[in-house]
Amino acid sequence: PDAKFFTLDTGLFFPETYETWKALEARYGIEIESAHGGMSLARQEALHGPEFWNRDPEACCGIRKVKPMREALVGCGAWVTGLRRDQSPTRANAPKLGWDKKHGLWKVAPLAEWTDRDVWNYIVEHDIPYNELHDRGYASIGCTPCTQAGAGREGRWSGTGRLECGLH
Repeated sequence: PDAKFFTLDTGLFFPETYETWKALEARYGIEIESAHGGMSLARQEALHGPEFWNRDPEACCGIRKVKPMREALVGCGAWVTGLRRDQSPTRANAPKLGWDKKHGLWKVAPLAEWTDRDVWNYIVEHDIPYNELHDRGYASIGCTPCTQAGAGREGRWSGTGRLECGLH
């Protein structure tokens, strides 16, 4: 009952992502907090220029994801993530439970051993709301300027060689 649900709302989500967020809240009777780090997109543009994500995606993710994550986890004893080993080579050895040195608390990845097929079977079997972009070829969904349709994580930061945003 004391679990805190939050998402890292970069302000750059697809409309379908916000729709999924609302559907999950309604389905499960929960409130998903918005962790955004306090910097508006207008402020980011004033400080770093337009389309900062194209020039320095690592710094953009730091502002829009990593900093808000660090702030959202203050006071928590553990955090749960949907990270799965089959998502990318950088996640291949992800433990189901481990000490997260970066955030100084326990990190739980209950789906670490699940495959893409396991996830979809569960979604269908339990009628769980999901982002309709998956039906349009998006296997991994992030921010609009940095995400394209593609298998695995190939649609994230396409053409950059980047696989992670720095959270894990």
